[in-house]
Amino acid sequence: MLEAGQFAVTGELGPPQSADPEVIRRKARILKGSVDAFNVTDGQTAVVRMASWAACLMGKEEGLDPIVQMTCRDRNRIAIQMDVLGVAALGISNILCLTGDHIKFGNHPQSKAVFDLDSIQFVKMVKEMRDERKFQCGEEMMVEPRLFIGAAANPFADPFDFRTIRLAKKVTAGADFIQTQIVYNVDRFAEWMKRARDKGLPERTKILAGVAPIKSVGAARYMKANVPGMDVPDETIERLRGVPKEQVPREGINLCVDIINRVRQIEGVAGIHLMAIEWEDAVPEILHAAGLLPRPILAA
Repeated sequence: MLEAGQFAVTGELGPPQSADPEVIRRKARILKGSVDAFNVTDGQTAVVRMASWAACLMGKEEGLDPIVQMTCRDRNRIAIQMDVLGVAALGISNILCLTGDHIKFGNHPQSKAVFDLDSIQFVKMVKEMRDERKFQCGEEMMVEPRLFIGAAANPFADPFDFRTIRLAKKVTAGADFIQTQIVYNVDRFAEWMKRARDKGLPERTKILAGVAPIKSVGAARYMKANVPGMDVPDETIERLRGVPKEQVPREGINLCVDIINRVRQIEGVAGIHLMAIEWEDAVPEILHAAGLLPRPILAA
């Protein structure tokens, strides 16, 4: 979809804190037909959940194109390369390479973090495995993992001047696509995209803007105050406060649609990554209101 020049839409599916496959199948059926591909988080916030690769495989069985997320927090370079080979052999075609949330945020803070690599080194390693058929140690392999390589970017973290420098490092390392942190401050995101264009980065990778609906004023305040690298403007909170409490979820959806329409106009944005964790039911409605349904069907 991205290589064809279409405006792409990816979604996100949160795996359960259990071995229940029906949770994945139910969410996958909601997303089917609305998104071009879907991410499955990998131990998000360092909380134990079903493995990303397993949930991806179940989503694939439902007819969706999965993007496996993989972090460096819990694996050394041996384990990462083993998992990369495994997901490719299972027919998963996309990977998002992440450093990973620190264990102090999760439900096993006494566990040992690995962080043998960071996300930039991870991207470079997967690219070399794919394009050069080489393991990081230099040994060659017979069949390479054919993976579309992604990385994450946060346009809002401090220091702001460093954000596009770090993005450029990921692109140089081999990132085929980028999914960003959730955009609520569109003006700041537009400035980040301008700086990315000045470096020629949208010509070398595909940038998908992260978007998400907000269910409550409390959620907006929490993200503003407690989520590192999240920029929720005061006017966003005031907009949600300006409607009756029972209408806030509806206004949160309207806000998301408005943001999608604005980021689509920014030069260099190749698509959106819609994150509606535990609110997957809202995804088709949001995309329909934004004029992004039905999705284009491309020949294989």
